[in-house]
Amino acid sequence: MFPLKSAFISPHSDGSAIAMKFRLCPKLPWTPLFTIIGDLTRQRAKDIVSFLITVIGITVISGVCYMTLCQAHPIFAYEGNVNTGGITSASIGRFTFKAKAETPSKAEIEQSEYYRWKTHTDLKYKGQLISRPAQGVIHVKVTKWINNRPVRINIVEINKKANSKLEIKPKTAGTMYLNNKASIRTIAQTENSIVAINGGYFKPQTGVPLGTLVIDKNVLTGPIYNRVALGINADNSYSMDKSKINITINGRKTEIKADNINQPRMLSTYTLVYTDKWGKITPPAPKYGMAISVKDGEILNFGYGSVEIPKGGFAVVGPKQNIEPLLGDIKIKMNIKFTESFENSEHIIGGGPYLVKNGQMFVDIAEQKFGAINGKNPRTAIGYTETNELIIVTVDGREEASVGMTLWEISRLMKDLGCIYAMNLDGGGSSVIYVNGKIENNPAYKEGIAISNAIVVNENIDMQTVASN
Repeated sequence: MFPLKSAFISPHSDGSAIAMKFRLCPKLPWTPLFTIIGDLTRQRAKDIVSFLITVIGITVISGVCYMTLCQAHPIFAYEGNVNTGGITSASIGRFTFKAKAETPSKAEIEQSEYYRWKTHTDLKYKGQLISRPAQGVIHVKVTKWINNRPVRINIVEINKKANSKLEIKPKTAGTMYLNNKASIRTIAQTENSIVAINGGYFKPQTGVPLGTLVIDKNVLTGPIYNRVALGINADNSYSMDKSKINITINGRKTEIKADNINQPRMLSTYTLVYTDKWGKITPPAPKYGMAISVKDGEILNFGYGSVEIPKGGFAVVGPKQNIEPLLGDIKIKMNIKFTESFENSEHIIGGGPYLVKNGQMFVDIAEQKFGAINGKNPRTAIGYTETNELIIVTVDGREEASVGMTLWEISRLMKDLGCIYAMNLDGGGSSVIYVNGKIENNPAYKEGIAISNAIVVNENIDMQTVASN
Protein backbone atom coordinates (compact mmCIF):
# COMPACT_ATOMS: atom_id res chain seq x y z
CA MET A 1 0.00 0.00 0.00
CA PHE A 2 1.08 3.53 -0.72
CA PRO A 3 1.24 6.11 2.08
CA LEU A 4 -1.51 8.81 1.47
CA LYS A 5 -1.65 12.51 2.16
CA SER A 6 -4.18 15.21 1.33
CA ALA A 7 -3.92 17.61 -1.61
CA PHE A 8 -6.26 20.36 -2.85
CA ILE A 9 -6.68 21.53 -6.45
CA SER A 10 -8.09 25.07 -6.50
CA PRO A 11 -9.92 26.77 -9.41
CA HIS A 12 -7.91 28.67 -12.02
CA SER A 13 -8.22 32.39 -12.57
CA ASP A 14 -11.01 31.96 -15.14
CA GLY A 15 -13.19 30.29 -12.48
CA SER A 16 -14.18 27.46 -14.84
CA ALA A 17 -12.85 24.54 -12.81
CA ILE A 18 -14.41 23.19 -9.66
CA ALA A 19 -12.31 22.65 -6.58
CA MET A 20 -11.57 18.99 -5.97
CA LYS A 21 -9.95 17.28 -3.02
CA PHE A 22 -7.96 14.08 -3.46
CA ARG A 23 -5.92 11.77 -1.33
CA LEU A 24 -2.52 11.73 -3.15
CA CYS A 25 0.43 9.38 -3.06
CA PRO A 26 3.65 11.48 -2.94
CA LYS A 27 5.82 9.12 -5.01
CA LEU A 28 3.59 8.61 -8.16
CA PRO A 29 4.02 10.44 -11.50
CA TRP A 30 0.96 12.75 -11.29
CA THR A 31 1.01 14.77 -14.58
CA PRO A 32 -0.09 11.94 -16.96
CA LEU A 33 -2.73 10.92 -14.43
CA PHE A 34 -4.32 14.44 -14.45
CA THR A 35 -4.53 14.40 -18.29
CA ILE A 36 -6.44 11.11 -18.24
CA ILE A 37 -8.77 12.39 -15.50
CA GLY A 38 -9.52 15.58 -17.44
CA ASP A 39 -10.60 13.63 -20.57
CA LEU A 40 -12.79 11.36 -18.51
CA THR A 41 -14.36 14.31 -16.67
CA ARG A 42 -15.43 16.09 -19.88
CA GLN A 43 -17.15 12.96 -21.23
CA ARG A 44 -18.78 12.26 -17.87
CA ALA A 45 -20.03 15.87 -17.64
CA LYS A 46 -21.89 15.47 -20.95
CA ASP A 47 -23.48 12.24 -19.69
CA ILE A 48 -24.48 13.83 -16.39
CA VAL A 49 -26.08 16.88 -18.11
CA SER A 50 -28.08 14.57 -20.39
CA PHE A 51 -29.22 12.49 -17.42
CA LEU A 52 -30.28 15.57 -15.42
CA ILE A 53 -32.32 16.94 -18.34
CA THR A 54 -34.17 13.59 -18.59
CA VAL A 55 -34.86 13.48 -14.83
CA ILE A 56 -36.15 17.07 -14.78
CA GLY A 57 -38.47 16.37 -17.70
CA ILE A 58 -39.92 13.26 -16.08
CA THR A 59 -40.39 15.13 -12.77
CA VAL A 60 -42.29 18.03 -14.40
CA ILE A 61 -44.59 15.72 -16.37
CA SER A 62 -45.30 13.58 -13.26
CA GLY A 63 -46.16 16.68 -11.21
CA VAL A 64 -48.62 17.94 -13.83
CA CYS A 65 -50.31 14.52 -14.01
CA TYR A 66 -50.55 14.28 -10.21
CA MET A 67 -52.16 17.73 -9.89
CA THR A 68 -54.66 16.83 -12.60
CA LEU A 69 -55.64 13.65 -10.75
CA CYS A 70 -56.01 15.55 -7.48
CA GLN A 71 -58.28 18.15 -9.07
CA ALA A 72 -60.44 15.49 -10.70
CA HIS A 73 -60.51 13.06 -7.75
CA PRO A 74 -60.34 14.46 -4.17
CA ILE A 75 -59.41 10.99 -2.89
CA PHE A 76 -55.84 11.66 -4.15
CA ALA A 77 -55.52 14.88 -2.14
CA TYR A 78 -52.86 15.28 0.53
CA GLU A 79 -53.95 13.75 3.86
CA GLY A 80 -53.47 16.99 5.74
CA ASN A 81 -56.24 18.76 3.80
CA VAL A 82 -58.45 21.30 5.48
CA ASN A 83 -62.13 21.09 4.56
CA THR A 84 -63.94 24.41 4.71
CA GLY A 85 -67.52 24.76 3.54
CA GLY A 86 -67.40 21.61 1.43
CA ILE A 87 -64.17 22.67 -0.35
CA THR A 88 -61.15 20.35 -0.10
CA SER A 89 -57.72 22.09 -0.28
CA ALA A 90 -54.39 20.43 -1.12
CA SER A 91 -50.82 21.66 -1.73
CA ILE A 92 -48.01 20.30 -3.90
CA GLY A 93 -44.88 22.39 -3.70
CA ARG A 94 -45.87 25.98 -4.43
CA PHE A 95 -49.20 24.96 -6.02
CA THR A 96 -52.55 24.91 -4.20
CA PHE A 97 -55.80 23.62 -5.69
CA LYS A 98 -59.35 23.04 -4.41
CA ALA A 99 -61.91 20.34 -5.15
CA LYS A 100 -65.61 20.42 -4.22
CA ALA A 101 -66.52 17.59 -1.78
CA GLU A 102 -69.81 15.83 -2.48
CA THR A 103 -72.52 16.02 0.22
CA PRO A 104 -74.42 12.73 0.74
CA SER A 105 -78.09 12.89 -0.19
CA LYS A 106 -80.87 12.32 2.35
CA ALA A 107 -81.55 8.91 0.81
CA GLU A 108 -77.86 7.94 1.09
CA ILE A 109 -77.74 9.01 4.75
CA GLU A 110 -80.87 6.99 5.53
CA GLN A 111 -79.54 3.95 3.67
CA SER A 112 -76.25 4.14 5.55
CA GLU A 113 -78.10 4.40 8.88
CA TYR A 114 -80.31 1.47 7.90
CA TYR A 115 -77.34 -0.82 7.18
CA ARG A 116 -75.70 0.20 10.48
CA TRP A 117 -78.91 -0.41 12.43
CA LYS A 118 -79.67 -3.66 10.57
CA THR A 119 -76.25 -5.04 11.52
CA HIS A 120 -76.84 -3.97 15.13
CA THR A 121 -80.32 -5.52 15.36
CA ASP A 122 -79.23 -8.74 13.61
CA LEU A 123 -76.73 -9.20 16.44
CA LYS A 124 -79.11 -7.97 19.15
CA TYR A 125 -81.84 -10.46 18.20
CA LYS A 126 -79.59 -13.25 16.93
CA GLY A 127 -81.28 -16.64 17.02
CA GLN A 128 -84.83 -15.20 17.26
CA LEU A 129 -87.60 -15.20 14.66
CA ILE A 130 -87.12 -11.90 12.81
CA SER A 131 -89.07 -10.11 10.07
CA ARG A 132 -88.64 -6.62 8.65
CA PRO A 133 -92.04 -5.29 7.51
CA ALA A 134 -90.56 -1.98 6.32
CA GLN A 135 -87.22 -0.22 6.17
CA GLY A 136 -86.45 0.93 9.70
CA VAL A 137 -88.88 -1.55 11.31
CA ILE A 138 -88.01 -4.95 12.81
CA HIS A 139 -90.47 -7.45 14.34
CA VAL A 140 -89.10 -10.13 16.67
CA LYS A 141 -90.90 -13.11 18.23
CA VAL A 142 -89.34 -14.52 21.41
CA THR A 143 -90.24 -17.20 23.95
CA LYS A 144 -88.64 -16.44 27.29
CA TRP A 145 -88.58 -18.72 30.33
CA ILE A 146 -89.12 -17.15 33.76
CA ASN A 147 -89.01 -19.47 36.78
CA ASN A 148 -89.37 -22.42 34.38
CA ARG A 149 -92.59 -21.00 32.93
CA PRO A 150 -92.87 -19.89 29.28
CA VAL A 151 -93.69 -16.35 28.18
CA ARG A 152 -94.38 -15.42 24.55
CA ILE A 153 -93.17 -11.95 23.61
CA ASN A 154 -93.56 -9.77 20.50
CA ILE A 155 -91.08 -6.94 20.05
CA VAL A 156 -91.17 -4.20 17.42
CA GLU A 157 -88.24 -1.79 17.14
CA ILE A 158 -88.53 1.31 14.97
CA ASN A 159 -85.72 3.57 13.71
CA LYS A 160 -87.05 6.69 11.99
CA LYS A 161 -83.50 7.82 11.17
CA ALA A 162 -83.35 4.88 8.75
CA ASN A 163 -86.65 5.82 7.09
CA SER A 164 -88.02 9.35 7.32
CA LYS A 165 -91.31 8.21 5.73
CA LEU A 166 -92.25 6.40 8.96
CA GLU A 167 -94.91 8.10 11.09
CA ILE A 168 -95.76 7.09 14.67
CA LYS A 169 -98.85 8.49 16.37
CA PRO A 170 -101.89 7.66 18.50
CA LYS A 171 -105.17 6.91 16.75
CA THR A 172 -108.68 6.93 18.21
CA ALA A 173 -111.34 4.36 17.36
CA GLY A 174 -113.76 7.06 16.23
CA THR A 175 -113.14 10.03 13.98
CA MET A 176 -115.82 12.35 15.34
CA TYR A 177 -116.30 11.56 19.04
CA LEU A 178 -114.18 10.03 21.79
CA ASN A 179 -116.83 7.58 23.01
CA ASN A 180 -116.06 4.90 20.45
CA LYS A 181 -114.38 1.50 20.45
CA ALA A 182 -113.06 -0.70 17.64
CA SER A 183 -110.75 -3.67 17.07
CA ILE A 184 -107.03 -3.08 16.52
CA ARG A 185 -107.43 -4.35 12.94
CA THR A 186 -110.15 -1.79 12.18
CA ILE A 187 -108.09 1.07 13.64
CA ALA A 188 -104.95 -0.03 11.75
CA GLN A 189 -106.73 -0.46 8.42
CA THR A 190 -108.16 3.07 8.50
CA GLU A 191 -104.53 4.30 8.43
CA ASN A 192 -103.11 1.48 6.28
CA SER A 193 -100.70 0.93 9.17
CA ILE A 194 -97.68 -1.36 9.14
CA VAL A 195 -97.79 -1.87 12.92
CA ALA A 196 -100.39 -1.11 15.59
CA ILE A 197 -100.65 -1.83 19.32
CA ASN A 198 -103.30 -1.03 21.88
CA GLY A 199 -102.80 2.35 23.51
CA GLY A 200 -103.77 3.97 26.80
CA TYR A 201 -106.48 3.20 29.35
CA PHE A 202 -110.13 3.92 28.64
CA LYS A 203 -113.54 3.74 30.27
CA PRO A 204 -114.92 0.31 29.26
CA GLN A 205 -118.56 1.45 29.18
CA THR A 206 -118.04 4.38 26.81
CA GLY A 207 -114.57 4.09 25.25
CA VAL A 208 -113.51 7.57 26.42
CA PRO A 209 -109.72 7.59 26.95
CA LEU A 210 -108.64 7.86 30.60
CA GLY A 211 -105.44 9.89 30.60
CA THR A 212 -103.59 12.24 28.32
CA LEU A 213 -104.22 11.99 24.59
CA VAL A 214 -102.92 14.60 22.12
CA ILE A 215 -102.94 14.01 18.36
CA ASP A 216 -101.38 16.52 15.96
CA LYS A 217 -101.17 19.03 18.86
CA ASN A 218 -104.94 18.79 19.33
CA VAL A 219 -105.62 18.12 23.02
CA LEU A 220 -108.32 15.45 23.17
CA THR A 221 -108.10 14.45 26.85
CA GLY A 222 -106.12 15.50 29.90
CA PRO A 223 -104.18 13.46 32.48
CA ILE A 224 -105.51 11.27 35.27
CA TYR A 225 -103.51 11.57 38.52
CA ASN A 226 -100.68 13.17 36.50
CA ARG A 227 -99.69 9.72 35.28
CA VAL A 228 -96.69 9.21 33.01
CA ALA A 229 -97.05 9.85 29.28
CA LEU A 230 -94.99 9.42 26.11
CA GLY A 231 -94.37 12.42 23.85
CA ILE A 232 -93.66 11.89 20.14
CA ASN A 233 -91.74 15.00 19.14
CA ALA A 234 -91.47 17.00 15.93
CA ASP A 235 -87.71 16.34 15.64
CA ASN A 236 -88.20 12.51 15.63
CA SER A 237 -87.17 12.26 19.29
CA TYR A 238 -89.28 11.11 22.23
CA SER A 239 -89.93 12.31 25.76
CA MET A 240 -91.44 10.70 28.83
CA ASP A 241 -92.58 12.42 31.99
CA LYS A 242 -95.50 12.81 34.34
CA SER A 243 -98.25 14.55 32.44
CA LYS A 244 -99.35 17.78 34.10
CA ILE A 245 -101.71 20.20 32.43
CA ASN A 246 -102.46 23.88 33.00
CA ILE A 247 -105.80 25.09 31.58
CA THR A 248 -107.01 28.68 31.86
CA ILE A 249 -110.21 30.28 30.53
CA ASN A 250 -109.48 33.95 29.83
CA GLY A 251 -111.87 36.80 29.14
CA ARG A 252 -111.06 40.47 28.77
CA LYS A 253 -111.57 41.00 32.52
CA THR A 254 -111.61 37.52 34.01
CA GLU A 255 -109.40 34.42 34.20
CA ILE A 256 -110.42 31.13 35.74
CA LYS A 257 -108.54 27.86 36.05
CA ALA A 258 -109.89 24.52 34.82
CA ASP A 259 -108.80 21.16 36.21
CA ASN A 260 -109.10 18.94 33.15
CA ILE A 261 -110.45 18.50 29.64
CA ASN A 262 -112.83 15.82 28.31
CA GLN A 263 -112.50 13.62 31.40
CA PRO A 264 -115.08 12.22 33.83
CA ARG A 265 -115.64 14.26 36.98
CA MET A 266 -113.60 12.97 39.91
CA LEU A 267 -114.44 15.71 42.46
CA SER A 268 -117.45 18.03 42.68
CA THR A 269 -115.07 20.95 43.13
CA TYR A 270 -113.43 20.43 39.74
CA THR A 271 -114.01 22.79 36.84
CA LEU A 272 -113.94 20.81 33.58
CA VAL A 273 -113.78 21.77 29.92
CA TYR A 274 -115.55 19.78 27.21
CA THR A 275 -114.93 20.16 23.49
CA ASP A 276 -117.06 18.92 20.61
CA LYS A 277 -114.92 15.72 20.63
CA TRP A 278 -116.72 14.73 23.82
CA GLY A 279 -120.14 14.78 22.14
CA LYS A 280 -123.04 17.12 21.69
CA ILE A 281 -123.95 17.71 25.36
CA THR A 282 -121.90 18.11 28.54
CA PRO A 283 -122.34 15.93 31.62
CA PRO A 284 -124.59 17.57 34.26
CA ALA A 285 -123.14 20.32 36.42
CA PRO A 286 -122.37 19.31 40.02
CA LYS A 287 -124.63 20.35 42.88
CA TYR A 288 -124.51 24.15 43.23
CA GLY A 289 -122.76 24.28 39.89
CA MET A 290 -123.34 25.77 36.44
CA ALA A 291 -122.23 25.38 32.83
CA ILE A 292 -121.56 27.76 29.94
CA SER A 293 -120.98 27.20 26.23
CA VAL A 294 -118.50 29.35 24.30
CA LYS A 295 -117.79 29.89 20.62
CA ASP A 296 -115.76 32.55 18.85
CA GLY A 297 -115.05 34.28 22.16
CA GLU A 298 -118.71 34.71 23.14
CA ILE A 299 -120.90 32.89 25.69
CA LEU A 300 -123.75 31.32 23.72
CA ASN A 301 -125.61 29.74 26.61
CA PHE A 302 -125.45 28.99 30.32
CA GLY A 303 -127.41 26.78 32.70
CA TYR A 304 -127.33 24.78 35.89
CA GLY A 305 -127.45 21.31 34.37
CA SER A 306 -126.07 20.20 31.00
CA VAL A 307 -125.47 22.54 28.06
CA GLU A 308 -124.96 21.94 24.37
CA ILE A 309 -121.34 21.91 23.18
CA PRO A 310 -121.07 24.10 20.07
CA LYS A 311 -119.28 22.71 17.05
CA GLY A 312 -115.83 24.33 16.98
CA GLY A 313 -116.33 25.71 20.48
CA PHE A 314 -116.25 24.40 24.05
CA ALA A 315 -118.18 24.29 27.30
CA VAL A 316 -117.09 24.85 30.90
CA VAL A 317 -118.79 22.99 33.76
CA GLY A 318 -118.05 23.40 37.46
CA PRO A 319 -118.90 25.13 40.74
CA LYS A 320 -121.00 28.24 40.25
CA GLN A 321 -118.57 30.52 42.07
CA ASN A 322 -115.80 29.50 39.66
CA ILE A 323 -117.71 30.05 36.42
CA GLU A 324 -120.08 32.90 37.19
CA PRO A 325 -117.36 35.60 36.90
CA LEU A 326 -117.16 34.84 33.17
CA LEU A 327 -120.78 35.86 32.57
CA GLY A 328 -120.89 39.17 30.75
CA ASP A 329 -117.23 38.96 29.74
CA ILE A 330 -116.15 38.94 26.08
CA LYS A 331 -113.31 37.55 23.96
CA ILE A 332 -113.26 34.36 26.00
CA LYS A 333 -110.65 31.81 24.99
CA MET A 334 -109.03 28.68 26.36
CA ASN A 335 -105.27 28.21 26.83
CA ILE A 336 -103.68 24.80 27.48
CA LYS A 337 -100.09 24.11 28.44
CA PHE A 338 -98.34 20.86 29.31
CA THR A 339 -95.11 20.48 31.23
CA GLU A 340 -91.85 21.53 29.57
CA SER A 341 -91.01 17.93 28.62
CA PHE A 342 -93.83 18.00 26.06
CA GLU A 343 -93.28 21.47 24.58
CA ASN A 344 -92.15 20.04 21.21
CA SER A 345 -94.50 17.06 21.17
CA GLU A 346 -96.79 16.56 18.18
CA HIS A 347 -98.51 13.65 19.92
CA ILE A 348 -98.81 12.57 23.57
CA ILE A 349 -100.32 9.38 24.96
CA GLY A 350 -100.73 8.52 28.63
CA GLY A 351 -100.14 5.19 30.33
CA GLY A 352 -98.49 4.07 33.53
CA PRO A 353 -96.79 3.20 35.64
CA TYR A 354 -93.17 3.87 34.69
CA LEU A 355 -91.12 0.78 33.85
CA VAL A 356 -87.73 2.39 33.17
CA LYS A 357 -86.60 5.87 34.20
CA ASN A 358 -83.17 7.38 33.53
CA GLY A 359 -81.95 3.99 32.34
CA GLN A 360 -82.93 2.22 35.59
CA MET A 361 -85.79 -0.12 36.45
CA PHE A 362 -88.50 1.98 38.08
CA VAL A 363 -92.11 0.96 38.83
CA ASP A 364 -94.21 3.53 40.73
CA ILE A 365 -97.52 1.67 41.13
CA ALA A 366 -98.70 3.35 44.32
CA GLU A 367 -97.63 6.86 43.37
CA GLN A 368 -99.64 6.77 40.15
CA LYS A 369 -102.63 5.32 42.05
CA PHE A 370 -102.87 2.00 40.26
CA GLY A 371 -104.71 -0.83 41.96
CA ALA A 372 -103.77 -4.51 41.99
CA ILE A 373 -102.23 -4.78 38.53
CA ASN A 374 -98.84 -6.24 39.46
CA GLY A 375 -99.64 -9.93 39.00
CA LYS A 376 -98.62 -12.01 35.99
CA ASN A 377 -100.78 -10.65 33.18
CA PRO A 378 -100.75 -9.94 29.47
CA ARG A 379 -98.79 -6.71 29.01
CA THR A 380 -98.20 -3.93 26.51
CA ALA A 381 -95.25 -1.56 27.01
CA ILE A 382 -93.50 1.19 25.08
CA GLY A 383 -90.12 2.89 25.49
CA TYR A 384 -87.17 4.37 23.65
CA THR A 385 -83.40 4.03 23.56
CA GLU A 386 -80.69 6.64 24.02
CA THR A 387 -80.41 6.92 20.21
CA ASN A 388 -84.20 7.34 19.79
CA GLU A 389 -85.20 3.91 18.56
CA LEU A 390 -88.77 3.26 19.69
CA ILE A 391 -89.44 -0.18 21.23
CA ILE A 392 -92.93 -1.61 21.69
CA VAL A 393 -93.65 -4.94 23.36
CA THR A 394 -96.63 -7.21 23.98
CA VAL A 395 -96.60 -10.20 26.32
CA ASP A 396 -99.17 -12.99 26.17
CA GLY A 397 -100.55 -14.24 29.48
CA ARG A 398 -103.18 -16.16 31.43
CA GLU A 399 -102.53 -19.43 29.59
CA GLU A 400 -100.28 -22.45 30.01
CA ALA A 401 -98.24 -21.64 26.90
CA SER A 402 -97.55 -18.11 28.20
CA VAL A 403 -98.10 -17.11 31.83
CA GLY A 404 -97.60 -13.36 31.43
CA MET A 405 -95.33 -10.97 33.32
CA THR A 406 -95.40 -8.88 36.45
CA LEU A 407 -94.65 -5.17 36.10
CA TRP A 408 -91.16 -5.70 37.51
CA GLU A 409 -90.50 -8.51 35.03
CA ILE A 410 -91.51 -6.39 32.05
CA SER A 411 -89.52 -3.51 33.55
CA ARG A 412 -86.39 -5.70 33.38
CA LEU A 413 -87.24 -6.76 29.83
CA MET A 414 -87.55 -3.15 28.63
CA LYS A 415 -84.26 -2.23 30.28
CA ASP A 416 -82.55 -5.27 28.74
CA LEU A 417 -83.85 -4.18 25.31
CA GLY A 418 -81.96 -0.90 25.74
CA CYS A 419 -84.71 1.49 26.86
CA ILE A 420 -83.67 4.51 28.89
CA TYR A 421 -87.36 5.35 29.43
CA ALA A 422 -90.34 3.01 29.25
CA MET A 423 -93.91 2.84 30.53
CA ASN A 424 -96.74 0.38 30.81
CA LEU A 425 -99.79 0.72 28.57
CA ASP A 426 -103.24 -0.80 28.97
CA GLY A 427 -102.87 -4.57 29.31
CA GLY A 428 -104.86 -7.69 30.13
CA GLY A 429 -107.54 -8.36 27.52
CA SER A 430 -106.56 -5.14 25.71
CA SER A 431 -103.01 -6.30 24.87
CA VAL A 432 -102.79 -6.86 21.13
CA ILE A 433 -100.25 -6.27 18.36
CA TYR A 434 -100.87 -6.04 14.62
CA VAL A 435 -98.02 -6.36 12.08
CA ASN A 436 -98.46 -6.29 8.30
CA GLY A 437 -102.13 -7.23 8.35
CA LYS A 438 -101.85 -9.99 10.95
CA ILE A 439 -102.56 -10.23 14.70
CA GLU A 440 -99.19 -11.52 15.93
CA ASN A 441 -99.94 -12.27 19.59
CA ASN A 442 -102.55 -14.54 21.13
CA PRO A 443 -105.12 -12.33 22.90
CA ALA A 444 -107.79 -13.88 25.11
CA TYR A 445 -110.42 -12.96 22.52
CA LYS A 446 -109.87 -13.54 18.83
CA GLU A 447 -108.54 -10.31 17.25
CA GLY A 448 -108.53 -8.76 20.76
CA ILE A 449 -111.28 -6.81 22.49
CA ALA A 450 -112.60 -3.52 21.12
CA ILE A 451 -110.36 -0.68 22.31
CA SER A 452 -110.57 3.09 22.51
CA ASN A 453 -107.22 4.06 21.01
CA ALA A 454 -104.01 2.62 19.58
CA ILE A 455 -100.47 3.58 18.62
CA VAL A 456 -99.95 3.09 14.89
CA VAL A 457 -96.87 3.05 12.65
CA ASN A 458 -97.45 4.18 9.07
CA GLU A 459 -95.18 4.61 6.07
CA ASN A 460 -96.16 7.74 4.19
CA ILE A 461 -96.09 7.41 0.41
CA ASP A 462 -94.42 10.08 -1.70
CA MET A 463 -97.34 11.02 -3.96
CA GLN A 464 -95.06 12.72 -6.50
CA THR A 465 -93.14 9.47 -6.92
CA VAL A 466 -96.39 7.53 -7.30
CA ALA A 467 -97.65 10.01 -9.91
CA SER A 468 -94.39 9.81 -11.89
CA ASN A 469 -94.63 6.00 -11.96
